[in-house]
Amino acid sequence: MRPVFNYIDRSSPIHCLAGATKLVCLLLWSFAAMLTYDTRLLILLSVLSVALFRLSRIRLGDVSFMIGFTAVIMALNNLLVFLFAPQHGVTLYGTSHVIANLGGRWVITKEQLFYHLNLILKYLATIPIVLLFVCTTQPSEFAASLNRIGVKYSIAYSVALALRYIPDIQQEYHEISQAQQARGIEMSKKESLGKRLKAASAILIPLILSSMDRIETISNAMELRGFGKHKRRSWYMARPFRTADFLSMAVCALLLAAALLLNHLNGSRFWNPFV
Repeated sequence: MRPVFNYIDRSSPIHCLAGATKLVCLLLWSFAAMLTYDTRLLILLSVLSVALFRLSRIRLGDVSFMIGFTAVIMALNNLLVFLFAPQHGVTLYGTSHVIANLGGRWVITKEQLFYHLNLILKYLATIPIVLLFVCTTQPSEFAASLNRIGVKYSIAYSVALALRYIPDIQQEYHEISQAQQARGIEMSKKESLGKRLKAASAILIPLILSSMDRIETISNAMELRGFGKHKRRSWYMARPFRTADFLSMAVCALLLAAALLLNHLNGSRFWNPFV
């Protein structure tokens, strides 16, 4: 069973960056993508995100589930936007170039298609970077990064434990599922969706009980080691900043500055090629 959220060890320049660097870059990159609808910048961000994903040597098969899930969400988002606001692009850009009339208020216009293109580009600009951060950052290093930017270390360590525990929960769910099927409970695609959901719900109780037992074990171990006694702590996985870290953060800061500058030059978050 392939974990959904998990650190993937590869030898790449992205893996060599400090965890704090990757966290700061993720925040700056996400803000840049969210603050603007300028298609030119979104195309640049999308191309760079795909290029960085390839540079990390993470294979598509490693994150196939998340890519498929994101593609479904993206398709539903665009479909619902068109169903409930088919003239939203016309309202935003102030012109109307009709391509086809589907009847009633559902009219396909160049402005609406251009708006949908920007929505797709936003996904392409951010999702690879998020996956890149998750797959190239160890949970302990992530906790050290949060603490380094000012988050209380107990909270940072809780987040790291949650990220570390997600693959274990998935593996345990898979093992319980295999045990249930060995007892004759059918959970394959041969059964209807309703029966499969009912069978899957029977796994939740032993999964919750085993999770509670593991949480108690971890809590006792941390309490015995005096976790939380001091206001500060050291981190084994923390990395010092190097030249590549400063360059990476500088580039992401420039991208954010470019987004703010384009918003100012365009007079809004939207770049209008129709006027």
